[in-house]
Amino acid sequence: MKRNSLSVENKIVQSSAAAKQPKLGFYSSLNQSHMHTVLLDWGHLPHHVVLRIFQYLPLLDRARASSVCRRWNEVFHIPDLWRKFEFELNQSATLNFKSTHPDLIQQIIKKHSAHLQYVSFKVDSSTESAETACDILSQLVNCSIHTLGLISTAKPSFMNVSESHFVSALTVVFINSKTLSSIKIEDTPVDDPSLKILVADNSDTLRLLKMSSCPHVSSDGILCVADHCQGLRELALNYYILTDELLLALSSETHVNLEHLRIDVMSENPGQIAFHAIKKHSWDALIKHSPRVNVVMYFFLYEEEFEMFFKEETPVTHLYFGRSVSKAVLGRIGLNCPRLFELVVCANGLQPLDKELICIGEHCTNLTALGLSECEVSCSAFIKFVRLCGRRLTHLSIMEEVLIPDEDYSLDEIQTEVSKYLGRVWFPDVMPLW
Repeated sequence: MKRNSLSVENKIVQSSAAAKQPKLGFYSSLNQSHMHTVLLDWGHLPHHVVLRIFQYLPLLDRARASSVCRRWNEVFHIPDLWRKFEFELNQSATLNFKSTHPDLIQQIIKKHSAHLQYVSFKVDSSTESAETACDILSQLVNCSIHTLGLISTAKPSFMNVSESHFVSALTVVFINSKTLSSIKIEDTPVDDPSLKILVADNSDTLRLLKMSSCPHVSSDGILCVADHCQGLRELALNYYILTDELLLALSSETHVNLEHLRIDVMSENPGQIAFHAIKKHSWDALIKHSPRVNVVMYFFLYEEEFEMFFKEETPVTHLYFGRSVSKAVLGRIGLNCPRLFELVVCANGLQPLDKELICIGEHCTNLTALGLSECEVSCSAFIKFVRLCGRRLTHLSIMEEVLIPDEDYSLDEIQTEVSKYLGRVWFPDVMPLW
């Protein structure tokens, strides 16, 4: 037991001594060069190996590791290590994630800001954290950022920052980078003038822009982006700034094919019922120009607010309803959404959706994913829907309480029938009881 408990260091010392005397056994076959390889310590690892290890470490652990030896400290300052970085900012009252230490932030700005290319800021719900993020942004004057992301982990804290402070900080990055290709600035007070500065300095490089829930941006502001950034491939915005002119600009001959368009539909004002309609010829122009574009729509409306939607053919591919949606709207989706790939209904009410679901199964021939919760469908209608779609339904998430037993099928029988048509074992989802 004592021999087995020897430390690694003692074994190395003993082996070194034994190497001077001839000795029978396995160790006698090791030559001196092989012995040197065995004895190689962590401090002599190649730079590229240590660099790869450092890339997996949180910033604080990375900083501590840099004090181990001179070689590791050299790796700590290699530019490649600082091309991608996430600033985590939170107040002491919130402990959801570790905050980047202020001293390290200043060190990064002083020594590594010129190397930053892929930068994100993750802030908690406090206004102080968002203001700190703006202060850091305003200091990034000697960098060439490719991607920028502003992430609020809870409520949109950037909206509590003064508009002038936020826009001033963001403009610094827009002016100095000149190579921005991806920008995620959702739930922020960005405005039209700052977007004009963005396109003036980054129009040739911008490929992705996500800016949902930016109340200071108008339809003219986003149209300016579409007109000047001909390479834009992904766009996320609110429905209230989606216009026919924007869709036509994205469909121009000089614009690249759009790959992803996400539209968040929510009331701009409390109690809003009326929404503007997008003309069919505008949608048609977009699909003609970009036939493979994913059009994703998230709805956060109440039943009485859906009047203007899906009355004509709409090229939506992914539909998510976060609130109640009426039977009439679901019926129109079945008739007017032939490109639909995925449908998620989080709530409907107590009226069975049998006819509507079957209509969707008959007409939405591209549908591959369905999610249902807080609504009702008879077991017979659900099985008919699955039979219509067959094995192309790769994702089927149905809460057990959605399915209503009838004279043809019980809950025990439906699992076998659905599995048969899907070609794989399937079970309804069950809400866990904690």
